[in-house]
Amino acid sequence: MPRPIQASIDLGALENNLRVARRAAPSARVMAVIKADGYGHGLLRVAGALSAADGFALLDIRDAAQLREAGFRQPILLLEGFFGAEDLAAIAGYDLACVIHSAWQIALLDAYPGREKLDVWLKVNSGMNRLGFAPQNVARAMEQLRRHRAVRDITLMTHFANADEARGVAEPLALFNDLAAPCRAARSLANSAALLRYPETHGDWVRPGIMLYGASPFAEVSAQQLGLKPAMTLSSRIIATQELRAGDEIGYGALFRADHTMRIGIVACGYADGYPRQSGRVEPEAPGAHRPAPGGCAPGGTPILVDGQRTQTLGRVSMDMLFVDLSELPQAGSGSAVTLWGEGLPVEEVARAAGTISYELMCALAARVPTSSK
Repeated sequence: MPRPIQASIDLGALENNLRVARRAAPSARVMAVIKADGYGHGLLRVAGALSAADGFALLDIRDAAQLREAGFRQPILLLEGFFGAEDLAAIAGYDLACVIHSAWQIALLDAYPGREKLDVWLKVNSGMNRLGFAPQNVARAMEQLRRHRAVRDITLMTHFANADEARGVAEPLALFNDLAAPCRAARSLANSAALLRYPETHGDWVRPGIMLYGASPFAEVSAQQLGLKPAMTLSSRIIATQELRAGDEIGYGALFRADHTMRIGIVACGYADGYPRQSGRVEPEAPGAHRPAPGGCAPGGTPILVDGQRTQTLGRVSMDMLFVDLSELPQAGSGSAVTLWGEGLPVEEVARAAGTISYELMCALAARVPTSSK
């Protein structure tokens, strides 16, 4: 029999989440972000479920080629644009749009010998200071692209650094609007958080990412409250149990020490499957004395479901296994079903307990984990 860990992708959840995005931004076209192998859900699987999207955004020309060869005809945007002059022929051949974020890319366009024209998205650095033209250079870049023999259509875009936080988008939005006013170009600003919270950012194209996969972009609002459904459920089973006495320790580094008799389960899932190694609970060695958490170890335990009942992980996650507390689950034992995240256990809750973000958990799913869709 195969090892019991598996990831199940709910295609209906992806479709539902796209509908939520459309309802939130009814006047904008939807550029579904499916980079990183569809956030770990499978590129072609996700594209098929989101085929009603107006376009797709990703990073790699090879992924874009897969979509075109699979029959997808929507606009496809390369979010980091091209990396060398040799990319331009493929971009033109597959009719891809590309982000222009730096002057060196315009220089490469100048040397492009092809006759096909390209659709480009001019990126404005509105404060994130990652990619994009500085505000004082936007007008010049726009003018260069407007007059360029290789450019067919231009969309002006930016990306918000704080749309999911209290700081919000007011300052970068005002800056972007001032720069965009004289440009007479389509606009794209909103990621998932801005799409859901700031209608004034919707523009012509919205770019939902994390929300499409059923996770909330906000720390204080759940996916369920937003009408989102989890697309990925990572599950496994308990493969062994152990009875602990007071003072017994478990796992590498003996990070958990039982202070009373208890029962634990061993789950067939570890960091080589993509589960965060830093998950686990560090127990006090003695009343009033807390053992310091090692680097990257979450101090409160990470939630997990066993036979549909909540409990928590214990100790340090191993490469292929992790420990779970069965003390309050007398019915559970070898063979019991385990949900690591997904249906019944939001991935963002697991991520928060483990000191990371839902994006990382989903994208880190290992290739060795069998994945199916329903």
